[in-house]
Parts: sequence; structure tokens; C-alpha cells
Amino acid sequence: MKNQLFDRRQFAGTLAPMLFAVAAPAMAQNGYRGNGPGPGTSVAVVPVTAEETKWLVYMREEEKLARDVYEQFLARWSLSIFRNISLSEEQHYTAIGTLLTRYNVADPALNKPAGVYTNAKLTALYTQLMAKGLQSSKDALEVGVLIEKTDIADLESALESTAKLDIKRVYTNLMNGSYNHLEAFETTLEITV
Repeated sequence: MKNQLFDRRQFAGTLAPMLFAVAAPAMAQNGYRGNGPGPGTSVAVVPVTAEETKWLVYMREEEKLARDVYEQFLARWSLSIFRNISLSEEQHYTAIGTLLTRYNVADPALNKPAGVYTNAKLTALYTQLMAKGLQSSKDALEVGVLIEKTDIADLESALESTAKLDIKRVYTNLMNGSYNHLEAFETTLEITV
């Protein structure tokens, strides 16, 4: 009877090491702590494609545009929504900057003041949005809605342009943030109208 009983110690001594041997490579590939390259070890980064570069550069400036506009509207209208969302846009801007650095892509926004962009389309858009948003706080909130809807659409296109997981993760996080910003602007507009 004793031989027929399941002996956990024997199982742990034979099967557990085999399971670990099979699972360890998968764990290392998925970035579990304790696996993968150690400190001081560099990991080769696969270069970005021309399409990925185009979107990284564009999204860097688009996040700058959102931040620039919201900071100007905060100064003009003193609405806390513009302070909160401009701080979030700064984080979005920084996240894209991290990707630019990782993939050695020139930063189009480096040392550029508010309202100045490499992309002429964004420069024209900034001028148009500022003209509308400085008319009234309601107009400024409507500009916020427009910026976030535009950002969401552009992020969806940018997501389709890449297979790199780190870039997809950043774009997805930015899109989730933009959905939150959009909801905040729409809710505030409902309250103020």
C-alpha cells in the first residue's frame, strides 16, 4: 500500500527540475527577473524601419503640440484640467523621447520653444488651435476634445506601423491616456455648457 501512494518528495525530486528546464528559456524571453542579460550587458536593438521612424518623429511633435497648447490655455483660463492634462502630455512626450533615444532617431523637438515644430502641418495646426482656444474657455475645452480625438486616430495608425513590442506598449499607453483626456474634456464641457 505504501508503494502505491503518491510520494510528493519523489515527484519534486524528479519532475520539478524537468519542468524548470523547460520553463526557464520561456521565462528568460519574457523578461522575468533573474533571467536574461545581467548588469552591464547590452542587448542588441533591432533598428526601426522608415515607417516606424516617421511615426515616432510625428508622435513626438504631436505630444509636444498637445502639451504646448494646454500650457497656454492654463495660463489664459486657469482651469485645472489644463494643468493636469498638460502634465500628462509631458509624460507622453517623454515616453516618445525615450523611444527616440533607444532607437537612435533624431529628436525633432529638441530645444524647440512652444509652437515651433519641424512638421509644417503641426505648426499650422498649433496656430489654428490657439486662435480658437484663446477666444473662450469653452472653445479651449473644444480644442482639447479635437486634440485628443486626433491623437487617438494618429496613435491607431502608428500602432499599425510597428511590430516592436516596446513601441506598441508606449503607443497603447498613450492612447489609453488620450481616451481618459477626451472623457475629461467632454465631461467638463457638459458641466460648463
